[in-house]
Amino acid sequence: MVRIIADSTCDLSEEILKKYNIGIAPLTINIDGREYKDKVDIQPDEFYSMMESFDEPPRTSMPNPGEFIKLFEESIADGCDEVLCICMSSGTSGAYQSAVIARDDFFKENDKIKIYVVDSKCMSHGSGYLVIESAILREKGATFQELINFNEMYKMNVKHFLAVDDLDHLIKSGRLSNASAVIGKLLRIKPIMSMRQGKGAIVAKERGKKRVLKHYIKEYKKRIDENYNDFIIIGYTSDIRVAYNLEKLFLKEVDFEGKIYIMQMGVSVGAHVGLGAVSMYFIEKDNLKTGLMKSEFDKMMDNKNDFIKKFKK
Repeated sequence: MVRIIADSTCDLSEEILKKYNIGIAPLTINIDGREYKDKVDIQPDEFYSMMESFDEPPRTSMPNPGEFIKLFEESIADGCDEVLCICMSSGTSGAYQSAVIARDDFFKENDKIKIYVVDSKCMSHGSGYLVIESAILREKGATFQELINFNEMYKMNVKHFLAVDDLDHLIKSGRLSNASAVIGKLLRIKPIMSMRQGKGAIVAKERGKKRVLKHYIKEYKKRIDENYNDFIIIGYTSDIRVAYNLEKLFLKEVDFEGKIYIMQMGVSVGAHVGLGAVSMYFIEKDNLKTGLMKSEFDKMMDNKNDFIKKFKK
């Protein structure tokens, strides 16, 4: 039996975590000299209500390897012999490296389970998207290797859009390149971020949240992979109303019959993106990317087509 685990930056709701028995290794947040475990010692709404009163910017740190080892041990106790661990991009967090260290240390004394650690190249609900889809595929009978294949084949296809009200949090945390940040602040607009090679970067700029939401819909229509269109995720930090506004606009503009998940970004992610952020995640179609030979691209597409035929009937 396969257990799926992740670090807390996947930002999935308690409902989803319980439904699919997802194990979570929490990140640690340092707030004015005190340490809290994400969604254990402090909840998102509590954190956001305090955010403007902090003396210093909150700092986050990766889960220590012991958090992952506890999850491995729990998996064995639950009768699982295979563990799929999906972590936030190694380009933005040390969670992936911590999970790898935990796996290697665990194997020195225990060979009862197989463990695979995914560097998702995603952030927040991007890795959460992979977790949900992996859980759905597991219910459809996907093997451990097929779940690994799915994550490695599709992790670069999880499209991220995230707009923030204030770039200061991203600049101070180093989650955004200085060049991108300076441009955004000078123009005084709403920057829209995505992931490039596992790191956050500004990919568009709009004036006002209404234009931001319209930008999301326009890009969705242009990019969506119709073969993998089961659900989308809409995220928010402090204001759920903007998430509902995006959902309403999306349903008005798009003929969509899948599931729309609206979920709050947790403390670890919120510490970097700040108040008023809104995001959207979906699977985008493939393009022949620079550096990938056409023969390699064609082989990848054949593998994906075989996977879709099996699990997307």
